[in-house]
Amino acid sequence: MSDGSKYEAVCSRDARFDGDFFFAVTTTGIYCRPSCPATTPKQKNVRFFPTAAAAQGSGFRACRRCRPDAVPGSAEWNVRADMVGRAMRLIGDGVVDREGVAGLAQRLGYSARQVQRQLNAELGAGPVALARAQRSHTARILLQTTPLPIAEIAFASGFASVRQFNDTIREIYALTPTGLRAARPGKTARFGPVAQQAGAGGIALRLAFRGPYAAAEVFNYLERRALTGIEETIGEPGARTYRRTLRLPNGSGIAEVDERPGGGSDGNGGGWLECRLHLSELRDLTTATQRMRRLLDLDADPYAVADHLSQDPLLATLVAQRRGLRSPGTCDGHELAVRAVLGQQVSVPAGRKLGSAVVAAHGEPLAEPSGGLTHLFPATDDLAEASLTQLGMPDSRRATLRTLAAALADGTVPLDAGADRDQAEKELLNLRGIGPWTAGYIRMRALGDPDVLLEGDVAVLAGMRNSGARMADSDDWRPWRSYAMHHFWNARAQPPARAA
Repeated sequence: MSDGSKYEAVCSRDARFDGDFFFAVTTTGIYCRPSCPATTPKQKNVRFFPTAAAAQGSGFRACRRCRPDAVPGSAEWNVRADMVGRAMRLIGDGVVDREGVAGLAQRLGYSARQVQRQLNAELGAGPVALARAQRSHTARILLQTTPLPIAEIAFASGFASVRQFNDTIREIYALTPTGLRAARPGKTARFGPVAQQAGAGGIALRLAFRGPYAAAEVFNYLERRALTGIEETIGEPGARTYRRTLRLPNGSGIAEVDERPGGGSDGNGGGWLECRLHLSELRDLTTATQRMRRLLDLDADPYAVADHLSQDPLLATLVAQRRGLRSPGTCDGHELAVRAVLGQQVSVPAGRKLGSAVVAAHGEPLAEPSGGLTHLFPATDDLAEASLTQLGMPDSRRATLRTLAAALADGTVPLDAGADRDQAEKELLNLRGIGPWTAGYIRMRALGDPDVLLEGDVAVLAGMRNSGARMADSDDWRPWRSYAMHHFWNARAQPPARAA
Protein backbone atom coordinates (compact mmCIF):
# COMPACT_ATOMS: atom_id res chain seq x y z
CA MET A 1 0.00 0.00 0.00
CA SER A 2 1.15 3.54 -0.73
CA ASP A 3 1.01 6.20 1.97
CA GLY A 4 -1.96 7.66 0.12
CA SER A 5 -3.97 4.46 0.26
CA LYS A 6 -3.02 3.99 3.91
CA TYR A 7 -4.30 7.45 4.70
CA GLU A 8 -7.57 6.63 2.92
CA ALA A 9 -7.90 3.58 5.19
CA VAL A 10 -7.34 5.82 8.23
CA CYS A 11 -9.94 8.33 7.00
CA SER A 12 -12.52 5.56 6.61
CA ARG A 13 -11.47 3.92 9.91
CA ASP A 14 -11.11 0.64 8.03
CA ALA A 15 -10.56 -2.16 10.56
CA ARG A 16 -9.47 -4.55 7.80
CA PHE A 17 -6.02 -3.01 8.06
CA ASP A 18 -5.65 -3.16 11.85
CA GLY A 19 -2.33 -4.90 12.45
CA ASP A 20 -1.13 -4.48 8.86
CA PHE A 21 0.24 -1.03 9.63
CA PHE A 22 0.11 1.70 12.27
CA PHE A 23 -0.05 5.45 11.96
CA ALA A 24 1.37 8.12 14.24
CA VAL A 25 0.46 11.77 14.62
CA THR A 26 3.43 14.10 14.91
CA THR A 27 1.45 16.85 16.65
CA THR A 28 0.29 14.61 19.51
CA GLY A 29 3.12 12.07 19.73
CA ILE A 30 0.61 9.20 19.69
CA TYR A 31 0.34 6.16 17.39
CA CYS A 32 -2.89 4.31 16.57
CA ARG A 33 -4.47 1.50 14.61
CA PRO A 34 -6.16 2.47 11.30
CA SER A 35 -9.66 2.09 12.79
CA CYS A 36 -9.06 4.48 15.70
CA PRO A 37 -12.31 6.40 16.35
CA ALA A 38 -10.50 9.64 17.21
CA THR A 39 -10.67 12.67 14.91
CA THR A 40 -8.72 11.98 11.72
CA PRO A 41 -5.49 14.02 11.66
CA LYS A 42 -4.28 16.00 8.67
CA GLN A 43 -2.25 13.92 6.26
CA LYS A 44 0.80 16.16 6.62
CA ASN A 45 0.95 15.27 10.32
CA VAL A 46 0.77 11.49 9.83
CA ARG A 47 3.59 8.95 9.68
CA PHE A 48 3.14 5.24 8.93
CA PHE A 49 4.94 2.28 10.52
CA PRO A 50 4.89 -1.45 9.77
CA THR A 51 4.98 -2.43 13.46
CA ALA A 52 4.08 -0.97 16.84
CA ALA A 53 7.71 -1.40 17.86
CA ALA A 54 8.83 0.88 15.02
CA ALA A 55 6.40 3.57 16.15
CA GLN A 56 7.60 3.24 19.74
CA GLY A 57 11.22 3.39 18.60
CA SER A 58 10.47 6.71 16.91
CA GLY A 59 9.22 8.15 20.19
CA PHE A 60 5.45 7.74 19.81
CA ARG A 61 3.16 6.57 22.62
CA ALA A 62 0.32 4.06 22.27
CA CYS A 63 -3.17 5.50 21.96
CA ARG A 64 -5.18 4.70 25.08
CA ARG A 65 -8.43 4.89 23.15
CA CYS A 66 -7.89 2.42 20.31
CA ARG A 67 -5.18 0.32 22.05
CA PRO A 68 -3.01 -0.44 19.00
CA ASP A 69 -1.16 -3.18 20.89
CA ALA A 70 -4.31 -5.36 20.85
CA VAL A 71 -4.71 -5.72 17.08
CA PRO A 72 -4.57 -8.97 15.10
CA GLY A 73 -1.10 -9.89 13.87
CA SER A 74 -0.16 -9.22 10.28
CA ALA A 75 -1.06 -12.10 7.95
CA GLU A 76 2.17 -11.37 6.10
CA TRP A 77 4.24 -13.31 8.62
CA ASN A 78 2.25 -16.49 7.96
CA VAL A 79 2.64 -16.15 4.20
CA ARG A 80 6.32 -15.27 4.17
CA ALA A 81 8.79 -18.11 4.51
CA ASP A 82 11.91 -15.91 4.50
CA MET A 83 14.04 -14.97 7.46
CA VAL A 84 11.95 -11.95 8.48
CA GLY A 85 8.71 -13.93 8.48
CA ARG A 86 10.29 -16.77 10.46
CA ALA A 87 11.82 -14.30 12.92
CA MET A 88 8.48 -12.60 13.55
CA ARG A 89 6.81 -15.93 14.31
CA LEU A 90 9.60 -16.85 16.76
CA ILE A 91 9.52 -13.46 18.47
CA GLY A 92 5.76 -13.86 18.85
CA ASP A 93 6.37 -17.21 20.55
CA GLY A 94 8.65 -15.51 23.11
CA VAL A 95 12.00 -16.87 21.91
CA VAL A 96 13.85 -13.56 22.41
CA ASP A 97 12.62 -13.33 26.01
CA ARG A 98 13.70 -16.90 26.73
CA GLU A 99 16.88 -17.25 24.66
CA GLY A 100 17.91 -13.74 23.69
CA VAL A 101 18.86 -12.47 20.24
CA ALA A 102 21.62 -15.09 20.04
CA GLY A 103 19.06 -17.86 20.50
CA LEU A 104 16.80 -16.34 17.87
CA ALA A 105 19.68 -16.09 15.39
CA GLN A 106 20.75 -19.67 16.04
CA ARG A 107 17.25 -20.97 15.34
CA LEU A 108 17.15 -18.99 12.11
CA GLY A 109 20.61 -20.08 10.99
CA TYR A 110 21.93 -16.50 10.65
CA SER A 111 24.29 -14.34 12.67
CA ALA A 112 22.80 -12.00 15.26
CA ARG A 113 24.10 -9.04 13.22
CA GLN A 114 22.34 -10.25 10.07
CA VAL A 115 19.06 -10.70 11.93
CA GLN A 116 19.33 -7.26 13.50
CA ARG A 117 20.15 -5.58 10.20
CA GLN A 118 17.39 -7.24 8.19
CA LEU A 119 14.64 -6.65 10.76
CA ASN A 120 15.65 -3.01 11.11
CA ALA A 121 15.69 -2.55 7.34
CA GLU A 122 12.21 -4.03 6.78
CA LEU A 123 10.36 -3.30 10.00
CA GLY A 124 12.09 -0.28 11.47
CA ALA A 125 12.86 -2.19 14.68
CA GLY A 126 15.25 -4.94 15.76
CA PRO A 127 14.42 -8.13 17.66
CA VAL A 128 14.92 -6.54 21.09
CA ALA A 129 12.53 -3.67 20.29
CA LEU A 130 9.95 -6.06 18.82
CA ALA A 131 10.12 -8.27 21.91
CA ARG A 132 9.94 -5.19 24.15
CA ALA A 133 6.72 -4.08 22.47
CA GLN A 134 5.27 -7.53 23.05
CA ARG A 135 6.34 -7.50 26.71
CA SER A 136 4.62 -4.16 27.24
CA HIS A 137 1.40 -5.59 25.78
CA THR A 138 1.60 -8.56 28.16
CA ALA A 139 2.24 -6.20 31.06
CA ARG A 140 -0.84 -4.13 30.20
CA ILE A 141 -3.00 -7.26 30.15
CA LEU A 142 -1.72 -8.36 33.56
CA LEU A 143 -2.09 -4.88 35.04
CA GLN A 144 -5.67 -4.56 33.84
CA THR A 145 -6.96 -8.09 34.39
CA THR A 146 -5.15 -9.34 37.52
CA PRO A 147 -4.65 -8.06 41.09
CA LEU A 148 -0.99 -9.18 41.06
CA PRO A 149 1.58 -6.88 42.67
CA ILE A 150 3.35 -4.70 40.13
CA ALA A 151 6.75 -6.22 40.87
CA GLU A 152 5.43 -9.70 40.06
CA ILE A 153 3.88 -8.44 36.83
CA ALA A 154 7.21 -6.92 35.78
CA PHE A 155 8.98 -10.27 35.86
CA ALA A 156 6.01 -12.30 34.66
CA SER A 157 5.82 -10.19 31.49
CA GLY A 158 9.51 -10.73 30.75
CA PHE A 159 11.23 -7.59 32.02
CA ALA A 160 14.66 -7.94 33.60
CA SER A 161 13.98 -5.43 36.37
CA VAL A 162 11.19 -3.38 37.92
CA ARG A 163 12.97 -0.19 36.88
CA GLN A 164 13.08 -1.31 33.23
CA PHE A 165 9.40 -2.22 33.49
CA ASN A 166 8.41 1.16 34.95
CA ASP A 167 10.41 3.10 32.37
CA THR A 168 8.93 1.12 29.47
CA ILE A 169 5.33 1.51 30.63
CA ARG A 170 5.79 5.27 31.07
CA GLU A 171 7.38 5.59 27.65
CA ILE A 172 4.79 3.54 25.74
CA TYR A 173 1.58 4.46 27.57
CA ALA A 174 2.49 7.83 29.14
CA LEU A 175 1.24 6.42 32.46
CA THR A 176 2.78 4.79 35.48
CA PRO A 177 1.94 1.10 35.95
CA THR A 178 -0.48 2.13 38.72
CA GLY A 179 -2.13 4.67 36.42
CA LEU A 180 -2.40 2.13 33.60
CA ARG A 181 -4.09 -0.33 35.96
CA ALA A 182 -6.62 2.32 36.98
CA ALA A 183 -7.37 3.09 33.31
CA ARG A 184 -8.53 -0.39 32.39
CA PRO A 185 -11.42 -0.44 29.90
CA GLY A 186 -14.98 -1.40 30.78
CA LYS A 187 -16.48 -4.72 29.79
CA THR A 188 -18.21 -3.22 26.79
CA ALA A 189 -15.11 -1.41 25.47
CA ARG A 190 -14.45 -2.09 21.82
CA PHE A 191 -10.69 -2.40 22.19
CA GLY A 192 -8.44 -4.07 24.72
CA PRO A 193 -8.82 -7.05 27.04
CA VAL A 194 -11.97 -7.77 28.98
CA ALA A 195 -11.85 -5.96 32.33
CA GLN A 196 -12.20 -9.04 34.46
CA GLN A 197 -10.11 -9.94 37.46
CA ALA A 198 -8.16 -13.17 37.22
CA GLY A 199 -9.07 -15.89 39.65
CA ALA A 200 -11.28 -18.91 39.22
CA GLY A 201 -12.14 -17.58 35.76
CA GLY A 202 -8.51 -17.32 34.67
CA ILE A 203 -6.99 -14.39 32.78
CA ALA A 204 -9.64 -13.07 30.42
CA LEU A 205 -8.51 -11.97 26.96
CA ARG A 206 -10.02 -10.82 23.72
CA LEU A 207 -8.28 -12.60 20.85
CA ALA A 208 -8.73 -10.12 18.03
CA PHE A 209 -9.20 -11.07 14.38
CA ARG A 210 -10.03 -9.23 11.19
CA GLY A 211 -13.47 -10.40 10.18
CA PRO A 212 -15.47 -12.21 9.10
CA TYR A 213 -14.67 -15.37 11.07
CA ALA A 214 -16.27 -18.75 10.35
CA ALA A 215 -16.32 -19.84 13.98
CA ALA A 216 -18.77 -22.73 13.49
CA GLU A 217 -16.54 -24.44 10.92
CA VAL A 218 -13.41 -23.98 13.05
CA PHE A 219 -15.09 -25.38 16.16
CA ASN A 220 -16.55 -28.27 14.16
CA TYR A 221 -13.08 -29.10 12.87
CA LEU A 222 -11.56 -29.06 16.37
CA GLU A 223 -14.46 -30.92 17.97
CA ARG A 224 -14.30 -33.81 15.47
CA ARG A 225 -10.61 -34.32 16.29
CA ALA A 226 -10.63 -33.65 20.06
CA LEU A 227 -8.61 -36.20 22.05
CA THR A 228 -10.00 -37.32 25.38
CA GLY A 229 -7.94 -35.97 28.27
CA ILE A 230 -6.33 -33.00 26.51
CA GLU A 231 -9.31 -31.45 24.67
CA GLU A 232 -13.04 -31.07 25.09
CA THR A 233 -15.86 -29.04 23.60
CA ILE A 234 -18.79 -28.19 25.84
CA GLY A 235 -22.10 -26.50 25.04
CA GLU A 236 -24.38 -26.49 22.03
CA PRO A 237 -23.38 -25.42 18.48
CA GLY A 238 -23.30 -21.66 18.26
CA ALA A 239 -22.44 -21.31 21.94
CA ARG A 240 -19.68 -23.88 22.42
CA THR A 241 -16.50 -23.54 24.46
CA TYR A 242 -13.37 -25.31 23.29
CA ARG A 243 -10.99 -26.26 26.13
CA ARG A 244 -7.55 -27.80 25.96
CA THR A 245 -4.35 -28.27 27.93
CA LEU A 246 -1.11 -26.57 26.95
CA ARG A 247 2.50 -27.64 27.43
CA LEU A 248 4.38 -24.35 27.80
CA PRO A 249 8.07 -23.38 28.26
CA ASN A 250 7.78 -22.68 32.01
CA GLY A 251 4.85 -24.85 33.03
CA SER A 252 1.42 -25.98 31.91
CA GLY A 253 -1.86 -24.28 31.20
CA ILE A 254 -5.49 -24.66 30.23
CA ALA A 255 -7.08 -22.49 27.54
CA GLU A 256 -10.80 -21.91 27.02
CA VAL A 257 -12.19 -20.17 23.94
CA ASP A 258 -15.83 -19.32 23.28
CA GLU A 259 -17.33 -19.96 19.85
CA ARG A 260 -19.55 -16.89 19.64
CA PRO A 261 -17.48 -13.93 18.34
CA GLY A 262 -17.85 -10.47 19.79
CA GLY A 263 -17.36 -7.02 18.35
CA GLY A 264 -19.68 -7.04 15.36
CA SER A 265 -17.64 -9.71 13.60
CA ASP A 266 -20.35 -10.41 11.02
CA GLY A 267 -19.50 -7.18 9.23
CA ASN A 268 -16.24 -5.67 8.03
CA GLY A 269 -15.14 -4.41 11.41
CA GLY A 270 -13.51 -7.58 12.66
CA GLY A 271 -14.06 -8.80 16.18
CA TRP A 272 -12.69 -11.08 18.85
CA LEU A 273 -13.09 -14.44 20.55
CA GLU A 274 -13.35 -14.51 24.32
CA CYS A 275 -10.52 -16.55 25.83
CA ARG A 276 -9.51 -17.50 29.35
CA LEU A 277 -6.07 -18.79 30.27
CA HIS A 278 -5.27 -20.70 33.46
CA LEU A 279 -1.48 -20.80 33.75
CA SER A 280 0.83 -22.40 36.28
CA GLU A 281 3.42 -19.72 35.35
CA LEU A 282 2.34 -16.23 34.31
CA ARG A 283 5.58 -15.90 32.34
CA ASP A 284 3.91 -18.11 29.73
CA LEU A 285 1.07 -15.67 29.02
CA THR A 286 2.51 -14.31 25.76
CA THR A 287 3.46 -17.74 24.47
CA ALA A 288 0.08 -19.27 25.38
CA THR A 289 -1.78 -16.40 23.71
CA GLN A 290 0.22 -16.66 20.49
CA ARG A 291 -0.20 -20.43 20.33
CA MET A 292 -3.96 -20.15 20.67
CA ARG A 293 -3.95 -17.53 17.94
CA ARG A 294 -2.09 -19.94 15.65
CA LEU A 295 -4.47 -22.79 16.48
CA LEU A 296 -7.49 -20.65 15.57
CA ASP A 297 -5.77 -18.91 12.61
CA LEU A 298 -6.69 -15.50 13.99
CA ASP A 299 -4.04 -13.52 12.09
CA ALA A 300 -5.33 -14.51 8.65
CA ASP A 301 -6.55 -11.96 6.12
CA PRO A 302 -9.92 -13.38 4.97
CA TYR A 303 -10.38 -10.55 2.48
CA ALA A 304 -7.20 -11.42 0.57
CA VAL A 305 -8.02 -15.14 0.65
CA ALA A 306 -11.59 -14.69 -0.56
CA ASP A 307 -10.71 -12.20 -3.29
CA HIS A 308 -8.06 -14.50 -4.70
CA LEU A 309 -9.87 -17.85 -4.51
CA SER A 310 -13.11 -16.36 -5.82
CA GLN A 311 -11.43 -15.78 -9.16
CA ASP A 312 -11.66 -19.54 -9.72
CA PRO A 313 -15.19 -20.70 -10.66
CA LEU A 314 -14.49 -23.98 -8.87
CA LEU A 315 -14.10 -22.18 -5.54
CA ALA A 316 -16.18 -19.03 -5.94
CA THR A 317 -19.41 -20.68 -4.76
CA LEU A 318 -17.69 -22.37 -1.81
CA VAL A 319 -16.06 -19.12 -0.72
CA ALA A 320 -19.40 -17.30 -0.84
CA GLN A 321 -21.01 -20.02 1.30
CA ARG A 322 -18.39 -19.84 4.07
CA ARG A 323 -17.16 -16.32 4.58
CA GLY A 324 -14.11 -16.06 6.76
CA LEU A 325 -13.20 -19.75 6.64
CA ARG A 326 -9.92 -20.38 8.44
CA SER A 327 -7.15 -22.98 8.25
CA PRO A 328 -6.62 -24.12 11.87
CA GLY A 329 -3.04 -24.55 13.01
CA THR A 330 -1.82 -26.05 16.27
CA CYS A 331 -0.65 -25.12 19.76
CA ASP A 332 2.23 -27.59 19.59
CA GLY A 333 3.99 -28.70 16.42
CA HIS A 334 5.32 -31.91 17.99
CA GLU A 335 1.86 -32.90 19.17
CA LEU A 336 0.36 -32.27 15.74
CA ALA A 337 3.03 -34.33 13.98
CA VAL A 338 2.44 -37.31 16.28
CA ARG A 339 -1.32 -37.02 15.79
CA ALA A 340 -0.87 -36.89 12.02
CA VAL A 341 1.02 -40.20 12.08
CA LEU A 342 -1.56 -41.76 14.39
CA GLY A 343 -4.28 -40.74 11.94
CA GLN A 344 -2.63 -42.06 8.78
CA GLN A 345 -5.01 -43.98 6.52
CA VAL A 346 -7.81 -44.22 9.09
CA SER A 347 -11.14 -42.50 9.61
CA VAL A 348 -11.46 -39.49 11.90
CA PRO A 349 -13.19 -41.46 14.72
CA ALA A 350 -10.56 -44.22 14.58
CA GLY A 351 -7.69 -41.72 14.64
CA ARG A 352 -9.30 -39.89 17.51
CA LYS A 353 -9.71 -43.13 19.48
CA LEU A 354 -6.07 -44.09 18.92
CA GLY A 355 -4.81 -40.63 19.87
CA SER A 356 -6.88 -40.69 23.07
CA ALA A 357 -5.37 -44.07 23.95
CA VAL A 358 -1.85 -42.64 23.52
CA VAL A 359 -2.75 -39.73 25.84
CA ALA A 360 -4.14 -42.08 28.50
CA ALA A 361 -1.12 -44.39 28.34
CA HIS A 362 1.73 -41.90 28.03
CA GLY A 363 0.39 -38.39 28.72
CA GLU A 364 1.56 -36.37 31.69
CA PRO A 365 -1.24 -36.08 34.29
CA LEU A 366 -2.25 -32.59 35.35
CA ALA A 367 -1.61 -31.70 38.98
CA GLU A 368 -5.33 -30.97 39.21
CA PRO A 369 -7.79 -32.18 36.54
CA SER A 370 -10.28 -29.66 35.15
CA GLY A 371 -13.52 -31.10 33.86
CA GLY A 372 -12.61 -33.57 31.13
CA LEU A 373 -9.02 -32.28 30.92
CA THR A 374 -6.68 -34.61 32.75
CA HIS A 375 -3.36 -34.76 30.86
CA LEU A 376 -0.78 -32.96 28.80
CA PHE A 377 -0.01 -34.57 25.45
CA PRO A 378 2.95 -37.00 25.77
CA ALA A 379 6.41 -35.52 25.36
CA THR A 380 8.22 -36.77 22.26
CA ASP A 381 11.23 -38.09 24.20
CA ASP A 382 8.84 -40.27 26.24
CA LEU A 383 7.18 -41.61 23.08
CA ALA A 384 10.55 -42.32 21.49
CA GLU A 385 11.36 -44.73 24.33
CA ALA A 386 7.89 -46.22 24.81
CA SER A 387 7.06 -49.71 23.54
CA LEU A 388 3.52 -48.70 22.41
CA THR A 389 2.63 -52.39 22.09
CA GLN A 390 -0.50 -52.02 24.23
CA LEU A 391 -2.12 -49.63 21.74
CA GLY A 392 -2.90 -52.26 19.11
CA MET A 393 -1.24 -50.38 16.27
CA PRO A 394 0.31 -52.18 13.31
CA ASP A 395 4.04 -52.77 13.76
CA SER A 396 4.86 -50.48 10.84
CA ARG A 397 2.97 -47.51 12.25
CA ARG A 398 4.38 -48.08 15.72
CA ALA A 399 7.89 -48.00 14.22
CA THR A 400 7.07 -44.82 12.30
CA LEU A 401 5.73 -43.16 15.44
CA ARG A 402 8.85 -43.96 17.45
CA THR A 403 11.12 -42.82 14.62
CA LEU A 404 9.23 -39.54 14.32
CA ALA A 405 9.25 -38.98 18.08
CA ALA A 406 13.02 -39.52 18.20
CA ALA A 407 13.57 -37.10 15.28
CA LEU A 408 11.43 -34.47 16.99
CA ALA A 409 13.13 -34.95 20.34
CA ASP A 410 16.67 -34.56 18.99
CA GLY A 411 15.82 -31.68 16.66
CA THR A 412 16.34 -33.54 13.38
CA VAL A 413 12.86 -32.40 12.34
CA PRO A 414 12.37 -28.77 13.45
CA LEU A 415 8.74 -27.80 13.97
CA ASP A 416 9.01 -24.63 16.04
CA ALA A 417 7.22 -21.44 15.03
CA GLY A 418 10.11 -20.23 12.89
CA ALA A 419 11.17 -23.48 11.26
CA ASP A 420 12.16 -23.49 7.60
CA ARG A 421 9.10 -25.11 6.03
CA ASP A 422 10.87 -26.63 3.04
CA GLN A 423 13.62 -28.10 5.20
CA ALA A 424 11.15 -29.49 7.74
CA GLU A 425 9.09 -31.19 5.03
CA LYS A 426 12.23 -32.65 3.49
CA GLU A 427 13.33 -34.10 6.83
CA LEU A 428 9.86 -35.54 7.42
CA LEU A 429 9.89 -37.30 4.05
CA ASN A 430 13.28 -38.79 4.91
CA LEU A 431 11.66 -40.68 7.82
CA ARG A 432 10.50 -44.16 6.95
CA GLY A 433 6.72 -44.45 6.93
CA ILE A 434 5.91 -40.78 6.34
CA GLY A 435 4.58 -39.97 2.88
CA PRO A 436 3.73 -36.74 1.05
CA TRP A 437 0.17 -36.42 2.45
CA THR A 438 1.29 -36.68 6.08
CA ALA A 439 4.29 -34.39 5.56
CA GLY A 440 2.08 -31.84 3.80
CA TYR A 441 -0.57 -31.99 6.50
CA ILE A 442 2.08 -31.37 9.17
CA ARG A 443 3.43 -28.48 7.12
CA MET A 444 -0.07 -27.00 6.81
CA ARG A 445 -0.99 -27.15 10.48
CA ALA A 446 2.20 -27.44 12.56
CA LEU A 447 4.06 -24.80 10.53
CA GLY A 448 1.03 -22.70 9.63
CA ASP A 449 1.73 -22.74 5.90
CA PRO A 450 -1.23 -21.16 4.06
CA ASP A 451 -0.18 -22.66 0.71
CA VAL A 452 -0.36 -26.45 1.04
CA LEU A 453 -2.30 -28.65 -1.39
CA LEU A 454 -2.70 -32.27 -0.31
CA GLU A 455 -2.95 -33.66 -3.81
CA GLY A 456 -3.81 -37.19 -2.72
CA ASP A 457 -6.78 -36.10 -0.64
CA VAL A 458 -10.06 -37.57 -1.76
CA ALA A 459 -12.01 -34.36 -1.11
CA VAL A 460 -9.86 -32.35 -3.48
CA LEU A 461 -9.81 -35.02 -6.16
CA ALA A 462 -13.58 -35.45 -5.99
CA GLY A 463 -14.16 -31.71 -6.21
CA MET A 464 -11.89 -31.34 -9.20
CA ARG A 465 -13.41 -34.33 -11.01
CA ASN A 466 -16.90 -32.95 -10.51
CA SER A 467 -15.87 -29.60 -11.93
CA GLY A 468 -13.76 -30.92 -14.77
CA ALA A 469 -10.77 -28.94 -13.50
CA ARG A 470 -7.22 -30.15 -13.91
CA MET A 471 -4.78 -30.51 -11.02
CA ALA A 472 -2.45 -28.05 -12.75
CA ASP A 473 -5.09 -25.35 -12.25
CA SER A 474 -4.44 -25.46 -8.51
CA ASP A 475 -1.35 -23.32 -9.01
CA ASP A 476 -3.75 -20.45 -9.56
CA TRP A 477 -4.84 -20.81 -5.93
CA ARG A 478 -1.38 -19.86 -4.58
CA PRO A 479 -0.58 -18.64 -1.97
CA TRP A 480 -3.86 -19.75 -0.33
CA ARG A 481 -4.11 -23.44 -1.24
CA SER A 482 -4.52 -24.51 2.40
CA TYR A 483 -7.74 -22.50 2.51
CA ALA A 484 -8.88 -24.14 -0.72
CA MET A 485 -8.38 -27.50 1.02
CA HIS A 486 -10.64 -26.43 3.88
CA HIS A 487 -13.31 -25.24 1.47
CA PHE A 488 -13.32 -28.68 -0.18
CA TRP A 489 -13.37 -30.47 3.16
CA ASN A 490 -16.29 -28.37 4.41
CA ALA A 491 -18.18 -28.95 1.17
CA ARG A 492 -18.21 -32.70 1.80
CA ALA A 493 -21.00 -34.33 3.83
CA GLN A 494 -18.38 -36.45 5.59
CA PRO A 495 -15.04 -35.35 7.14
CA PRO A 496 -11.79 -36.04 5.25
CA ALA A 497 -10.67 -39.65 4.93
CA ARG A 498 -7.53 -39.17 7.01
CA ALA A 499 -7.55 -37.99 10.59
CA ALA A 500 -5.16 -35.96 12.70
